Amino acid sequence: MNYRHLFHAGNFADVLKHGALAILIEALKAKDKPFALLDTHAGRGGYDLMSDEAQRSPEFRGGIARLLAADPTRLASLKPYLDLVRRLNRDEPALRHYPGSPLIAQALMRDGDRLLLVEKHPEEAAALRRAMGRDPRVHLHEGDGYERIEALLPPPERRGLVLIDPPFEIRDEFDHFARALVRSHRRFPAGIFVGWYPIKAPQSIAAFHRALKEAGLRRLVALEVMIQAARDPARLNGNGLVIVNPPFAARPALEALPRLLAPILGVGPGAVGTFSELVGE
Repeated sequence: MNYRHLFHAGNFADVLKHGALAILIEALKAKDKPFALLDTHAGRGGYDLMSDEAQRSPEFRGGIARLLAADPTRLASLKPYLDLVRRLNRDEPALRHYPGSPLIAQALMRDGDRLLLVEKHPEEAAALRRAMGRDPRVHLHEGDGYERIEALLPPPERRGLVLIDPPFEIRDEFDHFARALVRSHRRFPAGIFVGWYPIKAPQSIAAFHRALKEAGLRRLVALEVMIQAARDPARLNGNGLVIVNPPFAARPALEALPRLLAPILGVGPGAVGTFSELVGE
């Protein structure tokens, strides 16, 4: 399979992932020291929601469009993220442009910070290079994110965040994901690690969490948003994030995020948002 996120850009899963990413970047910026952000499955950077691919099944209508229409006073922690989406669309008559994680990071980072992007597919990598422009803070690597991650860690800054957002296009993706997360954490134990995963069958999520616990990870939390009850294992019923080393300053916003999003994004009975501390200090 040749996964293309354009079909899903701005959907309910992006909203959780990108909202949390923005919260964590703002927390990193609270200190003057520079940081690096590594995105292992970067995609094309930005997405045209009016493209044929996005319009084929306009998932953004159940994601970012709902957030932009919600009461902004309830979503204060997401203001940097939502303000960016609004700026990208200020000259459009309707919602058209959606930023992927590279554009969100590029927009929110400071001059002294660095952005490391890895993208496997040549067409997506070419689009990503165009989207990033000639920004000296951005370093693009073409190749497999799982294979490149260890070579890029630890960053010289010794501060940073690693986003692992695989496409889950292979059957044993959870196994690859867990091993990559554990290996990269060993190389950069002080880093913040964020990993996204789909929720179809709850038992696969329980096994994934158990593998991370048994590997000895500490300071491990999970954020999950279910848009409906997980009755059909063939459907994407929800999604989640595991975060290693969440900054203390970001904890309140991260804990509240799933509960804020679930009622906005829910489509049926069983819509719920949860924050779980899987492993403490």
